[in-house]
Amino acid sequence: MVRKVVLAYSGGLDTSIMIPWLKENYKCEVIAFAADLGQAEELKGLKEKALKTGATKVYIENLQDEFAKDFLFPMIKSGAVYEGRYLLGTSVARPLIAKRQVEIAKKENADAVAHGATGKGNDQVRFELTYKALGPDLKIIAPWRKWELKGRNEEIEYARKRRIPIPVSKAKPYSSDRNLWHISYEGGILENPWFEPNEEMFILTCSPEKAPNKPQYLEIDFKRGEPIAVNGRQMKPVKLIQTLNLIGGRNGIGRVDMVENRLVGIKSRGVYETPAGTILYAAHQALESLTLDRDTLHYKQLVAQRYAELIYYGQWFTTLKEALDTFINQTQKNVSGTVRLKLYKGNVTIVGRKSPRSLYRPDLATFEKEEIYNQKDAEGFINLFGLPIKVQASLKHK
Repeated sequence: MVRKVVLAYSGGLDTSIMIPWLKENYKCEVIAFAADLGQAEELKGLKEKALKTGATKVYIENLQDEFAKDFLFPMIKSGAVYEGRYLLGTSVARPLIAKRQVEIAKKENADAVAHGATGKGNDQVRFELTYKALGPDLKIIAPWRKWELKGRNEEIEYARKRRIPIPVSKAKPYSSDRNLWHISYEGGILENPWFEPNEEMFILTCSPEKAPNKPQYLEIDFKRGEPIAVNGRQMKPVKLIQTLNLIGGRNGIGRVDMVENRLVGIKSRGVYETPAGTILYAAHQALESLTLDRDTLHYKQLVAQRYAELIYYGQWFTTLKEALDTFINQTQKNVSGTVRLKLYKGNVTIVGRKSPRSLYRPDLATFEKEEIYNQKDAEGFINLFGLPIKVQASLKHK
């Protein structure tokens, strides 16, 4: 029996109808929780809407500082990119939302938590793995896996019958998810991978064609792998990301249109805007190329792929992720310095990098005369390095 449930509430179509649905089907008290992760105007009127549709209490909490410092910055340091393109903006937000949801459930003596993720998507896994890790005794309710509604059109009708205001219509049925890091778009008209999104859909970025005809130069300072300043001006994490979103957005930076492999085995098409993330990843990678030795850099690239999978699969609160963080933080001790970038019509180009911990030695790299590297030593090295190849070749010739 469920007496009290805390619902992860966004005010979108799904969670808008879940408050009355939970009350009708479980005869329980519903507490709505919305995390402010930087979704801007989407939070306006949320409390009043939740109360009007049946919530007994509403929590709306600004978690942007924690999001940036404890979730986005570790991800930047890891270099995690899912399937080579997705900068994990939605994925990395879910563990934080679910973490705070569990804390509220414990505070309110609730016996259940609920989310609005569908039974086909990744978010259900991300929410529920966090619930299991941090609140193993809580019951989990996933309405999308239980109710009789068969799709967005039926949800819209359900809402209209109960006079619940909703942010979508049958004429504009794609869904979006926004936070400090990005905006994602999926579903509806975007389900056809041949369909090119209308320019009016994008919010954070202008089209590269309409971006300024003159490139913009930018400098970012890092300390131990974390960005700390833009153009010499030190900023706190949230402000730094907001600043780079504005700069990148007006230069058409950060759009991605891809078909990705969901954890549940379904392919889905997602369109993303991540201006600040695109800039920060490029800058961080450039600085690592200067400050990490070859073996560490190459191994870290392997770790980055696994780290991306952990984030995408919702395995944030796991022993493996904690262990990888220890490795990553060790690699970042010397990743301090400045990167200069050129932004131009959707492109990010690294044009300079410097670090007091640089491993780059001009006196070694030069093609001019130098005294440290004896080129004659290369012959013996090549003979030993190539010995297995030579032995194998001799067998073939015999």
